[in-house]
Amino acid sequence: MVSDAKNPAKESSPKLTLFPLIALIFYEVSGGPFGIEDSVRAGGGPLLALLGFLIFPLFWCIPEALITAELSTTFPDNGGYVLWISSAFGPFWGFQEGLWKWLSGVIDNALYPVLFLDYLKHSFPIFNLLAARIPALLGITASLTFLNYRGLHIVGFSAVSLAVFSLAPFLVMGILAIPRIRPQKWFLVDFKRVDWRGYFNSMFWNLNYWDKASTLAGEVENPSKTFPKALFGAVVLVVGSYLVPLLAGTGTLDSPSEEWSDGYFAEVGFLIGGLWLKWWIQVAAASSNMGLFEAEMSGDAFQLLGMSEMGMLPSIFSSRSKYGTPTISILCSATGVICLSWMTFQEIIEFLNFLYSIGMILEFAAFVRLRVKKPDLHRPYRVPVGTIGATALCLPPTLLLVLVMCLASAKTFVVSGVVIVVGLVLYPIIVHAKERKWVRFETEPVLPSHIGGPTGQSDGSKVGKEVVDEAAIGLLSDSPQSELGQQMSDISSEILKLE
Repeated sequence: MVSDAKNPAKESSPKLTLFPLIALIFYEVSGGPFGIEDSVRAGGGPLLALLGFLIFPLFWCIPEALITAELSTTFPDNGGYVLWISSAFGPFWGFQEGLWKWLSGVIDNALYPVLFLDYLKHSFPIFNLLAARIPALLGITASLTFLNYRGLHIVGFSAVSLAVFSLAPFLVMGILAIPRIRPQKWFLVDFKRVDWRGYFNSMFWNLNYWDKASTLAGEVENPSKTFPKALFGAVVLVVGSYLVPLLAGTGTLDSPSEEWSDGYFAEVGFLIGGLWLKWWIQVAAASSNMGLFEAEMSGDAFQLLGMSEMGMLPSIFSSRSKYGTPTISILCSATGVICLSWMTFQEIIEFLNFLYSIGMILEFAAFVRLRVKKPDLHRPYRVPVGTIGATALCLPPTLLLVLVMCLASAKTFVVSGVVIVVGLVLYPIIVHAKERKWVRFETEPVLPSHIGGPTGQSDGSKVGKEVVDEAAIGLLSDSPQSELGQQMSDISSEILKLE
């Protein structure tokens, strides 16, 4: 690994602070109510949609956010959950996790240009035509990719501005709707029209990816304090951004549930406030999708960078531009977005949910295993439960993940199965390529920043109490053993065996 002292791009790039990190997490998970309209249609009316966004956060968002806070502060380095899984189960499963979650993220990112055009086509029907839609998709992807290349701090502060602008019209819509709201409309549901597969997929997609920001933990200022605060703030912001417009729209209008599909909030704005509010929501949708795209691409790209720094991918993936951004990793993510944006909205959601679910089950297992396997691992933020409590915390979201996977279509099972097989085959190929030196890999020990070395101890952790993690010192190493040498002289002279 190239140390910070030899990597001026990384050293000079500004770190993410609290509010930009809240905005990035908000956009990793939500970005506003754009796309939640399907929950009303699939739920056969407002009741199940409203109950979903009230109950799902208790069993899904909060446990995932708590686990992310603990593990992100324990491993405050780029790569995030790949480090967690590698530490708990070894580099083979860390690589599989990285592949599943990266592909899931790229598929998720392919949604946002599609969703953007779905909002615009209500005012510009030309975007229903492929001749206009394809150039628009390519143009949107190229311009947003360039903004991501220019620097993570720009992405972070842009996300703050975009979040304020994107949510403002829904706050106005909520205020305008108050005199016209009839609470009895919130309790309407037609169980004969409920599409349970679509409903759970919609709920799950709109409330997942809390762990994504962990992939750029190495770019966060004082992560042990910043991450827990940012995750708590993002939970409140996400749930509020869903409930306010849903309560306003469903409590005011008599629209049948089948009219609620992606892009319908623009029409809700027109019916409540007039043409000016409809246009404002459409512009806000464009802004929100910019934020969603940027946040997702940042997470995907820095995940590849982290995997490269660990020796899981060729070193070209860890090369940075003069702005401190991982250029090749960004280009790979952008290429994936372009290749996948031809899929329909529902196909994209179901496919990415399945891959994401597999990865999340592995993350929950790693959380419990690390509590058992490495109880003395330094945890700047620790979820205040013991091993039994940690297991109980993971049980409800795990059952939800299994339910979402069981509801998947046969096509999703087949495609996801192919992805899993590719991962199983690709890992030994990469190991062989490294042993034969066909391509260059990072071979120096990679140390978590909280353990010591050139990055120092920004969080003030006590080095002597650290448990050195084998997943963080050069996975897929050329030799079966690695000495930490001078960097670890303050910790231990132990020779660590790599898998």
